[in-house]
Amino acid sequence: MIKIMFVCHGNICRSPMAEFVLKDMVKKQGLDKEFYIASSATSTEEIGSKVHSGTRKKLAQYGISVEGKYAVQIKKSDYEKYDYIIAMDSCNISNMQRIFGQDSENKIRRLLDFTESPRDIRDPWYTGNFDETYEDVLLGCKTFLEQIKISIVD
Repeated sequence: MIKIMFVCHGNICRSPMAEFVLKDMVKKQGLDKEFYIASSATSTEEIGSKVHSGTRKKLAQYGISVEGKYAVQIKKSDYEKYDYIIAMDSCNISNMQRIFGQDSENKIRRLLDFTESPRDIRDPWYTGNFDETYEDVLLGCKTFLEQIKISIVD
């Protein structure tokens, strides 16, 4: 089983969006038994909060529910637990490095590093643009899954 943790600052906008978009993709492809997918925050600010209403509304447009998801913080022990720890931006990579220490197994990447346009995913908490964030998350998840499926087949 491939274990994936998506990470953003508060775990209420971008990382749960990526978590549930990828869960939806793998389910539709009949691969849900091959993956364990979760998300978390680097900060403590939103711990216990529901997913942001903008993310919930955007995903609902595609029939994707985030019901039951509450913000949690990443833990040092998560480094050993997950195969991929995927950040939404460079700032969260820096925060994770403080939490984990060295990334000796090269598990930490930004989601859009898997695409032809590596960059940070802008935070809709500040931009208010959940459409743009969704498009970036969708692109990142599609490309990431295509690359991972190659390793499943091998």
